[in-house]
Amino acid sequence: MEEENSQTLEDAHSEFNKRHFKQAEELYTKFISSCLQSRECEAGKLASAYNNRGQIKYLRVDFHEAVEDYSSAIQADSQFEIPFYNRGLIHYRLGFFDDAKSDFQKALKLNPDFEDAKVSLQQTLLDQQQKINRGY
Repeated sequence: MEEENSQTLEDAHSEFNKRHFKQAEELYTKFISSCLQSRECEAGKLASAYNNRGQIKYLRVDFHEAVEDYSSAIQADSQFEIPFYNRGLIHYRLGFFDDAKSDFQKALKLNPDFEDAKVSLQQTLLDQQQKINRGY
């Protein structure tokens, strides 16, 4: 079972890297379902599957579903900085600056050298201040 599951995840990553997102999403979903049933998956692998499936949903502009997957990735492995960053990007795009700021800060706490998170946090703080200055 574990070997088959590992192959499913490898296949999902392969399809994702080829930008075959429909196939990748199906494989990630299969992997996640199998993990949740067996409860025998490494936290990092499960988090990676949720994060990448969230990326596919993000690219489709299914922001609500993407946030759910990023949050599930964080729940699976709270030391994985990437889903914090990804979720922060969506919160930023939706204008939820406090949530975005919190996510970017958490990503940076886990990985202080995460340049994209630094830049995104700075932009969030700037935009949040401009929003305040405009009075809304």
